[in-house]
Amino acid sequence: MKKKMLLLNTTVLLGLGGVLSTPTYASTIQDMESQKSQIQNQRQDVQSNIKAASDELTRLQAEQDQMKAQLERLTIAEEENNKKAQKTEADIKETSKQVEQLEKEIKLLQEKLEKRNDILKDRARSLQESGGNVEYLQVLLGSSSFGDFVDRALAVSTIVDADRGILKETKNMQDELKTKQADVKSKLASLEDMKAELDEMTVQLAAQKKQKDALAKELKDKEAKNEELKASLQAKDSSLANEQSTLEQNIKDQKAAEEAARKAAEQAAKEAAKKAAEQAQKAAAAPAEKADSSSAKAEAPKASSNDVAPTSAPAPKASNVVTVGNRWIGNSAYVFGGGRSQSDISHGLFDCSSFVHWAYSQVGVNLGPLGSVSTETLKHAGTQVSSSQMQPGDLVFFDTYKKDGHVGIYVGGGKFIGAQSSTGVAIANMSRGYWKQKFNGRVVRI
Repeated sequence: MKKKMLLLNTTVLLGLGGVLSTPTYASTIQDMESQKSQIQNQRQDVQSNIKAASDELTRLQAEQDQMKAQLERLTIAEEENNKKAQKTEADIKETSKQVEQLEKEIKLLQEKLEKRNDILKDRARSLQESGGNVEYLQVLLGSSSFGDFVDRALAVSTIVDADRGILKETKNMQDELKTKQADVKSKLASLEDMKAELDEMTVQLAAQKKQKDALAKELKDKEAKNEELKASLQAKDSSLANEQSTLEQNIKDQKAAEEAARKAAEQAAKEAAKKAAEQAQKAAAAPAEKADSSSAKAEAPKASSNDVAPTSAPAPKASNVVTVGNRWIGNSAYVFGGGRSQSDISHGLFDCSSFVHWAYSQVGVNLGPLGSVSTETLKHAGTQVSSSQMQPGDLVFFDTYKKDGHVGIYVGGGKFIGAQSSTGVAIANMSRGYWKQKFNGRVVRI
């Protein structure tokens, strides 16, 4: 684009230089008419350049409008992603509190179990010291009196109930401990996923911010260059118009002067003829003299111009799921959880799974409720096939912040289209670099 604008400026300058180097005044009307024709031809060249510049300015303005729309999308995406980041931070803090509480409860259960284990160990030790085979009936029969018998019976009953209660309570505590440990493990795994997602989100937010700032700077630079080019072209056209107007006035003045001289010459000729007639009558022998007069007419060369109207081809239409998403390339932004409302879709705000859902819906395939679509639901939406049998239209999955954390649509040639967190909807190469490392081999055919 810069080369095109530079070439356009150079062409205009060269054309203007030829005009300004031409003398403004000429000695005769014919010379001035010839000069005027040259200026008109040169101005036609400049006007052609101005039209080309206007067409370029129109194209750049459309591009600027598109960039402004993209900046608006990125601003919305940044706001939504910041909200998501704040919520994730709050979830992490809440989960950390729950984990701390569970760890305290586990510690108390472990202390109780240790005490119960000590009691059971003491009972086992007493049993071992008494020979390892004490029967409660022998304890009762060994009583020395009825009172002693009652005391022993009560003691035996208490010991039996205590043993049974301790064992049952110990078993319950062990089961509760296992349940709480599993709960802690699950929450910790969830916490790790949230933390990984937050880290990924932070990186992508920074990338989106950088992209937005770059687009803003590019937009500002283009606007400045457009204004500079527009002003330059207008100045050149104005200078040519002034030169042409001055020359036309000079031609008009020169014609008026020549017309006045012609009339004066005719009047002088008439007076001379009259005087000669009078002298002839007086002389009587002299033949009458007649005065002749002539006039010259100058013809001005005519300028011609040819206008060429630009033509444009109609935009092609997407025909299948592989190409239907191309309309969003450069016109979308990635939002975590986006693309699940008509407003998001209208503004081109998607995440990876909602974009896939939208693309298939455009070719008449329903991949389930839009509100609950995710990489987890999509990987079960069709039939898994080997990556060696991958075909355009298949879903491909990548391990990003978690397993199967990203999904796209294979387009062939080792590439896929999807809503990428750093670029919005784009076509990426999965045969090398980042996406090759993240591709986990899962391919789903819808």
